[in-house]
Amino acid sequence: MVKYLEHRQLAARGLTCGKIRRRVKETKLSRFLSTHWLVRCFLILIIGSGLFGIMMIGETSIGTQQGLIALLLFLAALFQLRIGAYDIFCNNSRLTLLFGTLLCQLLLVKILILGEGHEDFYRIIVPLLAPYTLAPLTLTALLGKKEGFFAIVFGGLWGACLVDRFININIAFLIISFITGLIAVIVSFQLRRRSQLIRAGIYVGMATLLLAILFGKIEISSIAFSGNHDWLLILCQCAAAFASGLGTSVVVSGLLPMLEHLFHVTTDISWLEMADLNHPLLRRLSLEASGTYQHSLAMATLAEAAAEAIHANPTICRVGAYFHDIGKLIKPEYFTENMRSDNNPHEELTPTMSALIITAHVKEGVDLGLKNKLHRRIIDIIRQHHGTTVIDFFFQRARQQEEDIRAGGKTINIRLEDIPTVNMDQFRYPGPRPRTKEAAIISLADAAESATRSLERPTPQRIDDLVHTLLKERLHDHQFDECPITIGELHKIADSLVSTLLGMFHTRIAYKKEASAKGESSRENL
Repeated sequence: MVKYLEHRQLAARGLTCGKIRRRVKETKLSRFLSTHWLVRCFLILIIGSGLFGIMMIGETSIGTQQGLIALLLFLAALFQLRIGAYDIFCNNSRLTLLFGTLLCQLLLVKILILGEGHEDFYRIIVPLLAPYTLAPLTLTALLGKKEGFFAIVFGGLWGACLVDRFININIAFLIISFITGLIAVIVSFQLRRRSQLIRAGIYVGMATLLLAILFGKIEISSIAFSGNHDWLLILCQCAAAFASGLGTSVVVSGLLPMLEHLFHVTTDISWLEMADLNHPLLRRLSLEASGTYQHSLAMATLAEAAAEAIHANPTICRVGAYFHDIGKLIKPEYFTENMRSDNNPHEELTPTMSALIITAHVKEGVDLGLKNKLHRRIIDIIRQHHGTTVIDFFFQRARQQEEDIRAGGKTINIRLEDIPTVNMDQFRYPGPRPRTKEAAIISLADAAESATRSLERPTPQRIDDLVHTLLKERLHDHQFDECPITIGELHKIADSLVSTLLGMFHTRIAYKKEASAKGESSRENL
């Protein structure tokens, strides 16, 4: 409230505009809960206790031994995350999601095992309903294939520890978990449609059915040798085995939206939903800044192809490219792609004022993104896509004006120290610099697409030289120092941009006027 009143007083005195920009807020409490090691230790203690408790549920003869083995496997799992997936290990929310999903799967398996000792029908059918792929399928969709494989290994080992009767049943559970989990991860990797989850469930159900027959859980061979013709029981067993895979995929499909909202994770399905060009901001962009809109569409193609070249997320790049310049909606006529050929408003402004208007589109974009509740990663791309680069055109123009003033000042006896010096920092974007691979891709794609359109004759060699020169300049300017990307990946991005730009700006065959005139007369005669 105090800041608001101070801002209003400054606005009344003409020292600031009346507008208050929205900002991305991250409280100290949320940062503490998400990254602090004390919270992580508390979570590990709760997860370990829950795992041990699941192992001890029911009256089992070797429950304590199972619990200790499970805890040793839990320590191995933590060590694996610490070495191979440090970003997951240090993120308390992701850690909770990872182990919480595994514990839910184990709890369901334990409940099914406890139901074996009741009626014979349930004793035969219920074990076939084990949700072998609940954790692998969920974690692959939400976090990625590495986490899916992690769930396959440790989910299978912990599940095998729950079965305490015969060692061959342990092996059967382990092998079925591994094989069905691998199928689920492979089929559901790069999830773009919810139908892929159902397809994964069908494949997993078929694999579970075949493996159950192979390990004798469905004794079809007994029909031929013993003359047992209990077809109803066998059909029920087959249906239960198949339903375990298909039912798991249906449950996961229903849980994904809730888990995305709860743990702030976004799947490729949600990203594709955000790529809808009927979004109010994109519709405004197409009507009020058509040049920027066309530039964004072209950039989406460039960025998506570049992301595929380095195995980044192409869907995030496409969506980020759509929204990266929405800040130009505030003053679209000041940007080249929206200008009319006979009207350039920058001719009446100083270079410093022009630079302020151009750089403001980043802050305006963040403000519009927050107002329209865009995804946090899209807003980050809006903030980072220019980094802290210099608006070279207006900087050189300001330097030229300074030199002209200094040269003219000697004739009218103006002291050189009274002439203000042009500072490069006044012509830089506010930043921050790109911090993700997707932001780096969009940063390069934006510069390459804009610069290529300014070429008079965009030949393949000129395009190649231009894109690689832009990359070298940004590397020299340390624009990618905060981004987890390698030099090799940056060169792959540049090569991909060149290849896609060549397709966009390819030359056409110049038809002769005589041939075109003949074509016109022939069409008139038809």
